[in-house]
Amino acid sequence: MRQVVLDTETTGLDPKSGHRIIEIGCVELVNRKLTGRHYHQYINPEREVDDGAIEVHGITNEFLEDKPVFAQVADEFMAFCEGAELVIHNAPFDVGFINWELKWLGSPRWQNVAAHCSVLDTLALAREKHPGQKNNLDVLCKRYFVDNSQRDLHGALLDAEILADVYLMMTGGQTDLALGQNDDQQAEGDEGSEQHLATPGIRRLSRERAPLSVVAASAEETRAHEEMLVELEKSAGKHFW
Repeated sequence: MRQVVLDTETTGLDPKSGHRIIEIGCVELVNRKLTGRHYHQYINPEREVDDGAIEVHGITNEFLEDKPVFAQVADEFMAFCEGAELVIHNAPFDVGFINWELKWLGSPRWQNVAAHCSVLDTLALAREKHPGQKNNLDVLCKRYFVDNSQRDLHGALLDAEILADVYLMMTGGQTDLALGQNDDQQAEGDEGSEQHLATPGIRRLSRERAPLSVVAASAEETRAHEEMLVELEKSAGKHFW
């Protein structure tokens, strides 16, 4: 099973008002294993970014001036996602923006997300597992002990990496990491451009997590436990477990 964990950053909140995507970040999972392949792209939205949006993600109009427009990256992006299950937190937001970008593109090849991918909304999944509680990404990181200390501002690739870790923990954990490269190859991959990256080199999420500690009972605790078993046997007449 191939999944693509995806996040976007945008100029504002509503594509129907003309807001556009300015950053896309994706990481790939195959059979619940991080492969190390990812896609990352900044995009010139051909319009101004709202001040409120800049406060959230820190991506300025000046930074985006020399970036490609969506039409220039659409084929690479959609080819990376095609046939996969997209794992997205609050999927209607990101899918809505992508569908509007594809609509404006007018490509006969790429119609809409549903025509090329299935979608899993981790926000809906979290609400099912934790009803009545907050389930934003920062809260889920705390709940599942996922390190998000680098997340001072929202960023599509970093958020996709974090969401991949949260999703795996929320649905049973990751048993293996199949990067298929050595450390030298990873370092070389990390030197790629700030735009499209579809090669190994993202942070090793599960290896960064500290190992679980093993706590053994002390001699005093063991003795107290044995005394309790004796008292239970006296009162019950036999063991009942």
